[in-house]
Amino acid sequence: MVGLHNMVKIALISMRPSIGNKIKNLKKMEKFIINSNADFYIFGEMTLTGYRCKDNIKELAENIDGFSVSFLKKLAQKKKCYIIFGMSRLDEKIKGVIYNSAILIHPDGDLSIYDKWFFPNFGPFEEKLFFDEGEKINIINSKFGRIGLIICYDIFFPELCKAYTLQGADIIICISASPSITRRYFEKIIPTRAIENTTFFFYSNLVGTQEDLTFWGGSQAYDPLGNLIIKAPYYKESILTFEIDINQVNIARSNRPVIRDIRPEIYHDLYNFSRKNIY
Repeated sequence: MVGLHNMVKIALISMRPSIGNKIKNLKKMEKFIINSNADFYIFGEMTLTGYRCKDNIKELAENIDGFSVSFLKKLAQKKKCYIIFGMSRLDEKIKGVIYNSAILIHPDGDLSIYDKWFFPNFGPFEEKLFFDEGEKINIINSKFGRIGLIICYDIFFPELCKAYTLQGADIIICISASPSITRRYFEKIIPTRAIENTTFFFYSNLVGTQEDLTFWGGSQAYDPLGNLIIKAPYYKESILTFEIDINQVNIARSNRPVIRDIRPEIYHDLYNFSRKNIY
């Protein structure tokens, strides 16, 4: 990419949002951003409203021209930074359709949007009752490199991250609302996604208790060879700032050429296998 900056400063925020109180959550996000210095500020899934909104999500959802995104746009332009956060988003054309979205606001106010593909609908999770599924996997260009976004349960489906990598991703970011009952699974998979794609992998999780769920925080970052860069404390609101060199992606792929060695025909076979009744 023309004019690519190699050194990038990242801020991972493990935030405790208030359920249904968007103004309070926006003010807290603003405080984290104003009181620190980074190129990217990464918040968790559904930061804007809190995760456990249930039926109230219909009233809390906004479109991308709404107050909340406009507020954060101005903040991104003021700080000349990228802001990534989760929200419930109204479809721009179809009334009544809501997405669980990751929003990336660019320093110039432009927006990139990813809608969650996979929804947990087991145990305490009921996301399929409220959200429509995403259908696009678009790479995001920034002045620091190419970025892929996923949300929480998406991490269990490696095809998404591979799709981003094959589009040239340098960084994959997972914003999450993972409760304590799922922590051990996430912490095994996060470095795996970095290793198998030889990309940086950043994970930002909510923290705090919302009704019957307690989110464990623990936001963390891995380099393209799966080495831990930094990790936030469990069950505590925090912000971590650190710097990376995007050139590490090239070095990692020289040492472990998994992208070079991909055999595209396996994806055609996977499609066929998935259409058969294997259970």
